[in-house]
Amino acid sequence: MRITGGEWRSRRLRGPGRTAAVRPTPDAMRERAFAVLGERVVGARVLDLFAGTGAVGLEALSRGAAAVVFVERHAATAGVLRANRGSFGLDDECAPIVVRAVSPTIDHLARRGDRFDLAWADPPFESWAEGLEALAAAFAADLLNADAVACLECPARADVAGALPDSLEIVRDLAGGASRVVMIRKVGVGTLER
Repeated sequence: MRITGGEWRSRRLRGPGRTAAVRPTPDAMRERAFAVLGERVVGARVLDLFAGTGAVGLEALSRGAAAVVFVERHAATAGVLRANRGSFGLDDECAPIVVRAVSPTIDHLARRGDRFDLAWADPPFESWAEGLEALAAAFAADLLNADAVACLECPARADVAGALPDSLEIVRDLAGGASRVVMIRKVGVGTLER
């Protein structure tokens, strides 16, 4: 795995190992999604849910995001994430790692008054609906700004449109083999220009 763009382009990331149940976002899919997100990443506060190795959040920082909060519920996987974060010279100041389940973390961050411009959820594929529920909860709790974009990585055949709350809409759907990244916003906010 590598960072695909920005300041740290081509820098390698530590992977989860062959025995881990972690499935990092493929480099090509990450590169494609960030090309669509474009300049809205610059200066953004990013919420990386089901963060795994941290590839998505580190990609965002490389491309100019101001800060990323990583949420990873598995301690062993969070160890890989910490190693990757440390290899970029980052710490809790701009890239805190929360080792806790996603749902209570969303509640905690919202109560604390945090706000994010971009969110990414990449749950295990068999639990893709949990990722969509987490993004919907983040919007409902005003954890995401009104014009925020939320990205769900899920299996290619997942019926995201059928499971989407009425308050949210799909603005881009990037297919790529067995997976895809679905970009979601509040209804009526607008499309993504790219």
